[in-house]
Amino acid sequence: MQVGIVSDTHDNYSAAEAIATAFDDRGIDSLVHCGDYIAPPLLAAFEGHGFDIHGVLGNNDGEREGLQSAIDGFSDGSQLHGRDVDLTFDDTSVHVLHGDQGIETVDERAESGDYDYVCYGHFHVAEQRTVGDTTVVNPGAHFPTVPADHRSVAILDTDADAVEFVRIDA
Repeated sequence: MQVGIVSDTHDNYSAAEAIATAFDDRGIDSLVHCGDYIAPPLLAAFEGHGFDIHGVLGNNDGEREGLQSAIDGFSDGSQLHGRDVDLTFDDTSVHVLHGDQGIETVDERAESGDYDYVCYGHFHVAEQRTVGDTTVVNPGAHFPTVPADHRSVAILDTDADAVEFVRIDA
């Protein structure tokens, strides 16, 4: 299974369109958004692409009812989960949070050993690292001041147990 991981789109609609295209090109089955969409209209960029959307809320997300309604409208499997969520894709356990609770919280979730992957955003820096047996992933961000090296998304291949970063130039 291919899981696209994105965070901190911050109303950057052109980046969201480029992300949707990149995910289509790679046959993404589900999209995980680690928060900071900002407003519901951003989500229209992901409509009609055939993947479920699972999202959590970030510290800058307003119009939460609108975000909920937009994500609920995608598919039966799509959902806005609140501040964090435990998901399973095939047999791969993934914990998703925004990260504004602090890097200590991200690390605590990883150190628990309960998850194969912990995915987060907030810091606008793409990274992959290992904590115990857990892979920690921040896919990058699409805020206007983010350097090009961190304007990326991540793709989790659950069959290969591997993460690939894809740069988004938008």
